[in-house]
Amino acid sequence: MKKILIITGGILVLLFAIYQLFAGKYNTMVELSEPATSQWANVQSAYQRRADLIPNIVNTVKGYAEFEKSTLTAVVEARAKATSMTVDASNLNPENIQKFQAAQDGLSGALSRLLVTIEKYPDLKANQNFLELQSQLEGTENRINVERNRFNELVKEYNTYIKKFPNNLIAGLFNMERKGYFEAAAGSEKAPEVKF
Repeated sequence: MKKILIITGGILVLLFAIYQLFAGKYNTMVELSEPATSQWANVQSAYQRRADLIPNIVNTVKGYAEFEKSTLTAVVEARAKATSMTVDASNLNPENIQKFQAAQDGLSGALSRLLVTIEKYPDLKANQNFLELQSQLEGTENRINVERNRFNELVKEYNTYIKKFPNNLIAGLFNMERKGYFEAAAGSEKAPEVKF
């Protein structure tokens, strides 16, 4: 009888230890995943702020009759594409992040072309409404960068944890997959050529 109690106690202790290992590792994965998911909402909010500023910029610029309509059309179309591309926070895999980023990069490129074209219009550059909107857009771009960097830090922490042994085994059992990072746009490692 005493032997059976010792064996049963040993089995229970072993099962409890295994449970603690799995539960502890799994809970830590959840604790690391949730801040990254939450930060994703901050990234989307910053991008939404930029998208919300664009109609005001376009309307301000439209007032200048000679302004190139094709440039404005490109900005409006890029905004529509960027705002239609969303990524569910529960599915932040590298492919989805890359698609989202590509749509946002298209909008960034269209905005850059718009701002370069504006250089030809001194009256527009002096317009107080436009100057305020341009300042807000600049601040928003900085916010986007900060939120993306915070997101990448949280994703790094999570991805590192789930790749370590034995965490990788537990992550595989519970389908906890690696999250994607924001990466620099292709070609951004080359400095732009400035010609006067």
